[in-house]
Amino acid sequence: MYRFLLTRQWVILTLVTLALIPTMIKLGYWQLHRHEHKVALNTVISDSLAAKPVPAESLTAPGQRIKHDDLYRRVTAKGHFDTAHEEVVRRRTNSDGEVGYHVLTPFVLDDGRVLVVNRGWIPADGAQTAYPKIPAPAQGETTVTGRLMADETTADSGIKNVQGLPDRQVMLISSEQEARRLGKQVLGGYIEQTAPEPKGGSPELIPDPEHSDIGPHMAYAIQWWLFSAGVPVGWVILVRRERRDRASAAVAETAPKTATASV
Repeated sequence: MYRFLLTRQWVILTLVTLALIPTMIKLGYWQLHRHEHKVALNTVISDSLAAKPVPAESLTAPGQRIKHDDLYRRVTAKGHFDTAHEEVVRRRTNSDGEVGYHVLTPFVLDDGRVLVVNRGWIPADGAQTAYPKIPAPAQGETTVTGRLMADETTADSGIKNVQGLPDRQVMLISSEQEARRLGKQVLGGYIEQTAPEPKGGSPELIPDPEHSDIGPHMAYAIQWWLFSAGVPVGWVILVRRERRDRASAAVAETAPKTATASV
């Protein structure tokens, strides 16, 4: 009755079915983990933005990685901007989706160590091979406030760290890279400046990160699990349909022979 399941076609179909079920279950758990990561990150961002600013030196040091719980923490630093060694980060967008640069300015602390400060976004008005005109920051000794961020990597951002770019242009923000370039002790990570406000609104300060949206990952997880449950159901339906079709074909094939024999 079900001997057709041993045919090449049905063996392959059954094996594919058996492979799809655990694969879809794993994909569901992958989306679930992404959902949990997003929820946890939103909590970290919310808590960090609500906390009072602390000195940057209390959360980071040269060569140190930023702890996950310290991400987006508001920090302050006292010193002066070193515009002579300023850089720009290519292919960055503002809140309106316009492509331009992020401005990286070394901030020299009173003890001589350096904190990398992302002063914000400027438009890419000229050729990308030319260094853009950048509004000057506050002069002399000042106190800067910003959100503490981890060094960017290709693995986390998906941005390829292209080499051979025009002078003073980079693709990723890396304190280790800045330490090699400047030949100084650079605090791990960097900050996105929030104060003081730039004169004339440029560079355009980077807005607070969105931390209320949890994304569609939970819905995707449920979809994958429903698919995994639907695969064996579909296989059973196909088997029954095949059995019914074969039985109908067998009846149709014997009917003419019976009629001939009676004549």
